[in-house]
Amino acid sequence: MERIEFISRSPSDTLVIGECIGRSTGAGDLFLLYGELGAGKTHLVKGLAKGLAVADWEYVVSPSFTLMNTYEGRLTLCHVDLYRMENVDAAQLGIEEYLDQGVVAVEWAEKSSWWGSPIKVTMEVTGEQERRIVVEVEDVSRAKVWRDFGCKH
Repeated sequence: MERIEFISRSPSDTLVIGECIGRSTGAGDLFLLYGELGAGKTHLVKGLAKGLAVADWEYVVSPSFTLMNTYEGRLTLCHVDLYRMENVDAAQLGIEEYLDQGVVAVEWAEKSSWWGSPIKVTMEVTGEQERRIVVEVEDVSRAKVWRDFGCKH
Protein backbone atom coordinates (compact mmCIF):
# COMPACT_ATOMS: atom_id res chain seq x y z
CA MET A 1 0.00 0.00 0.00
CA GLU A 2 1.41 3.38 -1.00
CA ARG A 3 0.49 6.44 0.99
CA ILE A 4 0.74 9.97 -0.44
CA GLU A 5 0.08 13.11 1.57
CA PHE A 6 -0.98 16.43 0.08
CA ILE A 7 -1.45 19.72 1.90
CA SER A 8 -4.19 21.98 0.58
CA ARG A 9 -4.13 25.56 1.77
CA SER A 10 -7.35 26.58 0.03
CA PRO A 11 -10.37 25.20 -1.82
CA SER A 12 -8.59 25.99 -5.11
CA ASP A 13 -5.61 23.85 -3.98
CA THR A 14 -8.02 20.99 -3.24
CA LEU A 15 -9.49 21.39 -6.73
CA VAL A 16 -6.02 21.27 -8.32
CA ILE A 17 -5.06 18.16 -6.33
CA GLY A 18 -8.29 16.44 -7.43
CA GLU A 19 -7.66 17.47 -11.04
CA CYS A 20 -4.13 16.06 -10.96
CA ILE A 21 -5.40 12.77 -9.55
CA GLY A 22 -8.21 12.70 -12.12
CA ARG A 23 -5.81 13.10 -15.06
CA SER A 24 -4.19 9.72 -14.30
CA THR A 25 -7.36 7.96 -13.20
CA GLY A 26 -8.48 4.89 -15.14
CA ALA A 27 -11.62 2.85 -15.59
CA GLY A 28 -12.34 0.77 -12.52
CA ASP A 29 -10.94 3.24 -9.99
CA LEU A 30 -13.05 3.40 -6.85
CA PHE A 31 -12.28 6.39 -4.62
CA LEU A 32 -13.54 6.17 -1.04
CA LEU A 33 -13.58 9.61 0.59
CA TYR A 34 -13.45 10.03 4.35
CA GLY A 35 -13.54 13.26 6.34
CA GLU A 36 -15.73 15.42 8.48
CA LEU A 37 -18.40 17.75 7.15
CA GLY A 38 -16.69 20.66 5.41
CA ALA A 39 -13.39 18.83 4.87
CA GLY A 40 -13.57 19.39 1.10
CA LYS A 41 -14.66 15.98 -0.22
CA THR A 42 -17.03 17.41 -2.82
CA HIS A 43 -14.41 19.95 -3.91
CA LEU A 44 -11.93 17.14 -4.46
CA VAL A 45 -14.51 15.27 -6.58
CA LYS A 46 -15.08 18.45 -8.58
CA GLY A 47 -11.33 18.43 -9.28
CA LEU A 48 -11.50 14.74 -10.26
CA ALA A 49 -14.24 15.69 -12.74
CA LYS A 50 -12.05 18.43 -14.20
CA GLY A 51 -9.15 15.98 -14.53
CA LEU A 52 -11.49 13.53 -16.27
CA ALA A 53 -12.41 16.25 -18.81
CA VAL A 54 -16.03 16.58 -17.66
CA ALA A 55 -17.21 19.61 -19.64
CA ASP A 56 -19.35 21.05 -16.83
CA TRP A 57 -17.02 20.08 -13.96
CA GLU A 58 -17.80 23.33 -12.11
CA TYR A 59 -21.41 22.13 -11.69
CA VAL A 60 -20.42 18.97 -9.81
CA VAL A 61 -22.34 19.04 -6.52
CA SER A 62 -22.80 16.62 -3.67
CA PRO A 63 -25.65 14.21 -4.39
CA SER A 64 -26.79 14.24 -0.75
CA PHE A 65 -30.46 13.97 -1.66
CA THR A 66 -30.23 12.01 -4.92
CA LEU A 67 -27.55 9.59 -3.63
CA MET A 68 -25.78 9.41 -7.01
CA ASN A 69 -24.89 11.74 -9.91
CA THR A 70 -23.08 10.80 -13.10
CA TYR A 71 -20.97 13.02 -15.32
CA GLU A 72 -19.58 12.28 -18.79
CA GLY A 73 -15.97 13.06 -19.63
CA ARG A 74 -12.97 11.04 -20.78
CA LEU A 75 -14.54 8.40 -18.51
CA THR A 76 -17.92 8.40 -16.77
CA LEU A 77 -17.67 9.73 -13.22
CA CYS A 78 -20.22 8.33 -10.78
CA HIS A 79 -20.37 10.52 -7.65
CA VAL A 80 -22.05 8.90 -4.65
CA ASP A 81 -22.86 10.51 -1.29
CA LEU A 82 -23.87 8.27 1.60
CA TYR A 83 -24.24 11.06 4.19
CA ARG A 84 -27.96 10.48 4.72
CA MET A 85 -27.69 6.68 4.65
CA GLU A 86 -27.00 4.10 7.36
CA ASN A 87 -25.32 0.71 6.91
CA VAL A 88 -25.48 0.68 3.12
CA ASP A 89 -24.78 -2.57 1.27
CA ALA A 90 -22.32 -1.44 -1.42
CA ALA A 91 -23.51 -4.22 -3.75
CA GLN A 92 -27.02 -2.72 -3.76
CA LEU A 93 -25.74 0.64 -4.99
CA GLY A 94 -25.14 -0.78 -8.47
CA ILE A 95 -21.84 1.02 -8.90
CA GLU A 96 -20.13 -2.03 -10.45
CA GLU A 97 -21.58 -1.09 -13.84
CA TYR A 98 -19.89 2.31 -13.62
CA LEU A 99 -16.56 0.75 -12.65
CA ASP A 100 -16.54 -1.28 -15.88
CA GLN A 101 -16.06 1.87 -17.95
CA GLY A 102 -15.64 4.67 -15.48
CA VAL A 103 -14.64 5.99 -12.10
CA VAL A 104 -16.63 6.05 -8.86
CA ALA A 105 -16.08 8.51 -6.00
CA VAL A 106 -17.97 7.83 -2.75
CA GLU A 107 -18.33 10.46 -0.03
CA TRP A 108 -19.00 9.21 3.51
CA ALA A 109 -17.65 5.81 2.46
CA GLU A 110 -17.50 4.67 6.09
CA LYS A 111 -21.25 4.05 5.92
CA SER A 112 -20.66 0.88 3.88
CA SER A 113 -18.14 -1.91 3.45
CA TRP A 114 -16.18 -2.19 0.21
CA TRP A 115 -14.48 -4.78 -1.92
CA GLY A 116 -11.39 -5.01 -4.12
CA SER A 117 -8.61 -2.46 -3.90
CA PRO A 118 -10.26 0.94 -3.52
CA ILE A 119 -8.28 4.14 -3.39
CA LYS A 120 -8.81 5.52 0.10
CA VAL A 121 -8.78 9.32 0.46
CA THR A 122 -8.84 10.78 3.97
CA MET A 123 -9.32 14.53 4.33
CA GLU A 124 -8.47 16.17 7.63
CA VAL A 125 -9.20 19.78 8.56
CA THR A 126 -5.95 21.20 9.93
CA GLY A 127 -6.78 24.91 9.85
CA GLU A 128 -9.44 27.36 8.71
CA GLN A 129 -8.55 26.78 5.03
CA GLU A 130 -5.89 24.07 5.32
CA ARG A 131 -6.53 20.37 4.74
CA ARG A 132 -4.34 17.28 4.91
CA ILE A 133 -5.32 14.91 2.11
CA VAL A 134 -3.96 11.38 2.45
CA VAL A 135 -4.34 9.01 -0.50
CA GLU A 136 -3.73 5.30 0.00
CA VAL A 137 -3.41 3.22 -3.17
CA GLU A 138 -2.23 -0.33 -3.93
CA ASP A 139 -0.74 0.62 -7.31
CA VAL A 140 2.83 1.79 -6.70
CA SER A 141 3.15 3.22 -10.23
CA ARG A 142 0.03 5.35 -9.73
CA ALA A 143 1.42 6.67 -6.46
CA LYS A 144 4.67 7.53 -8.24
CA VAL A 145 2.79 9.53 -10.90
CA TRP A 146 0.95 11.54 -8.26
CA ARG A 147 4.11 12.03 -6.26
CA ASP A 148 6.42 12.98 -9.15
CA PHE A 149 4.31 15.00 -11.55
CA GLY A 150 3.19 18.06 -9.70
CA CYS A 151 0.25 16.90 -7.63
CA LYS A 152 2.00 18.00 -4.46
CA HIS A 153 0.94 21.25 -2.86
